[in-house]
Amino acid sequence: MFLNKNKKVPETPKETLKRVEKLEKEIEEANKALKEIKEKGRKNLQKVGVVRFNPFKEIGGDQSFSIAVLDENNSGFVITSHYGRESNRIYAKPIKEGKSDYVLSKEEGQAIVQAMNS
Repeated sequence: MFLNKNKKVPETPKETLKRVEKLEKEIEEANKALKEIKEKGRKNLQKVGVVRFNPFKEIGGDQSFSIAVLDENNSGFVITSHYGRESNRIYAKPIKEGKSDYVLSKEEGQAIVQAMNS
C-alpha cells in the first residue's frame, strides 16, 4: 500500500502526480474510517465503578454490590445485588448522562460517581 517496495519508481512527473493523488485518496479514506471508529468508540461501555456493602446488619460481610458501567457520555446502566440470608434480589437501572429516571440508592450513586471518575 503506502510503502510497497515492489512498485517501480515513477519515471515522469505525470506518474508521480498520479501516485500522489492516489495516496491522497487513500489517506482521506483512512481518516474517514478513523473518524467513524472514534465516533463508535464513544458509545462503548468503558467506565466501571463497583461498591460493595452490607444492607442487612444481621448478615456478615459486604456481599451486596452495585456496579455502574458507563460510556464516554456517562450513559449506561447500574446493577445492584442485595444479598440476604433467604434471597438475593437484583436490580438494573438505566443511566443517561450520569442520572437515572429511577430513584438511586446511596451505593448506586457512589458506583456511578466512581465510574464517571475512572
